[in-house]
Amino acid sequence: MFATALLHFCSSALACLFILPSLLFAFADSDIASYQKEIGDKPIGERIALWAERFVGTPYDPDPLGEYVTKKAIVADARVDCMYLSFRSVELALSHTPEEAVSIALDKRFISKGMFKNGEVINYEQRFQYGEDMLDSGKWGKEITGDIGSLSYIKGARGREKVAIVSKEELIGKFKKGVRLPLKSGDFIFFVKASEKRIYDEIVGHIGIIKMKGETPYLIHAGGIKNKGGEVKKALLYDYIRSMPFAGVKVSRFLTP
Repeated sequence: MFATALLHFCSSALACLFILPSLLFAFADSDIASYQKEIGDKPIGERIALWAERFVGTPYDPDPLGEYVTKKAIVADARVDCMYLSFRSVELALSHTPEEAVSIALDKRFISKGMFKNGEVINYEQRFQYGEDMLDSGKWGKEITGDIGSLSYIKGARGREKVAIVSKEELIGKFKKGVRLPLKSGDFIFFVKASEKRIYDEIVGHIGIIKMKGETPYLIHAGGIKNKGGEVKKALLYDYIRSMPFAGVKVSRFLTP
């Protein structure tokens, strides 16, 4: 079955450039195309959330760099970390075919533009390595942090004097009071580290995607520790916020396809 799917996938020369020979894909291209068609008329945020949900249960990527980076590939769906989950969910949601998703990846994953040669991505050193750079680039939706709650400011890093967040304490307070957060499916939550917990001057320590069920926000995220396991999980946002080791959050939203 896999050999047949792989042969069918290779009917696209562009897609073949990014196959990991030793890795089984989580999705065959026929499944991807079918689901893209099925949800194609839904709002962009819904599509992002639905694709993220398809990854629930996928093992956590143990590679410190990210398996897709080490293998110089675009598609590496069998094991994912939080950044790859973010990349791939958006690429699949914005595209209409598996091949188009690859083309979008060459834009969305990179500060400038991804390039490939002889079937490999040759400039992954120019990828977004920090969540805060994704957010500030404008490629990852419009920042709506100020719409979620009152802003507080913590120390920045890497040229940023300070960072505006909605604090963990405020979020918990809103949940306890029954205040409905103005979140939508497909919103990106960037979890911001306190300055004393940063190791590499990273501001964002984790990224997740919102999936609404009625008025209740759930968080889809790749939860794990490099080389120690984990998987993509879907949990109540409130439960995650209560126990999260972060100072607060920033939020972005894709408004147009």
